[in-house]
Amino acid sequence: MLILAINGSPRPDGNTARLLRSVRQIVEDAGAEFIFLQVSEILKEQKVPYCLACSSPCAGKCFRGTQLEETFKIMRKADGIIIGSPVYFSTVSAPLKAFWDKTRLLRRERALLNVVGGAVTVGNARFGGQETTLRALHDMMLCQGMTVVGDGFSEEDAGHQGACAQEPAGEDAQALKRVQLLAKRVIAVARATRGLRNRSN
Repeated sequence: MLILAINGSPRPDGNTARLLRSVRQIVEDAGAEFIFLQVSEILKEQKVPYCLACSSPCAGKCFRGTQLEETFKIMRKADGIIIGSPVYFSTVSAPLKAFWDKTRLLRRERALLNVVGGAVTVGNARFGGQETTLRALHDMMLCQGMTVVGDGFSEEDAGHQGACAQEPAGEDAQALKRVQLLAKRVIAVARATRGLRNRSN
């Protein structure tokens, strides 16, 4: 089983990355592979970093031979994806939105259909737009046909929409606990729904 952590923060070692990396041990202890993807690095080779909808349906011309194409190959194999973003004006970061807009080809292929998704976000303030950012992350995943879960887990509680943190995330004990519960939920649901995923591409 493959679980991806996608960091939408421009900072590869910032608060969002810290939360996402904190689940590696949980994923590996469950017998799954963990891969961390840094969106800002993946987009570096793109002449235009955002989608122009240059063809419909998407032909993938803009990312052929780039790291983005290799990233999409990895995403086609994923059983679960945990996406993280800092709060930018109550929604996701621009790099993450640009990256996700370029997944149009994956949507046409239904490559992420029934892949399990969870969301993580970090704000500067305790009530700084985290829940609206989680909702945006959920909407992005739902548009790919993903199975979205929150941070509830059978051994804990029913949870909420996902893991919300306040900077500095490394000192937010509650957020660290919630992101680990989210990872456990993603793994459990991914295991239970394995047969539903499209692996013909």
